Amino acid sequence: MTERHFHDEFTLAETAEQLGYEAMKLGLIPSFVVRHFPDSRQFYIPNETESEPLTPEEAYLHLKRLVEPQ
Repeated sequence: MTERHFHDEFTLAETAEQLGYEAMKLGLIPSFVVRHFPDSRQFYIPNETESEPLTPEEAYLHLKRLVEPQ
C-alpha cells in the first residue's frame, strides 16, 4: 500500500490528480478531467451513465478505492 501525503486542499487535489493518472495507467478508468478554478478544482470521472463534478475530497476517496482496493 502506498502512503499518500496531503496537508491542505491544494495538496489533496494534487494527490487526487496523481491517483487519477495512476488509475488511467492501470486501465481502471478511461479518462478524467480536472477543471481548475482560481480557488478550487472540480474532478470529472466519467462512467457509463453520468459524470457529475466531484470535489477534491470526493475524487480522492473514489480514486483511492479504485487504485488501492482493501
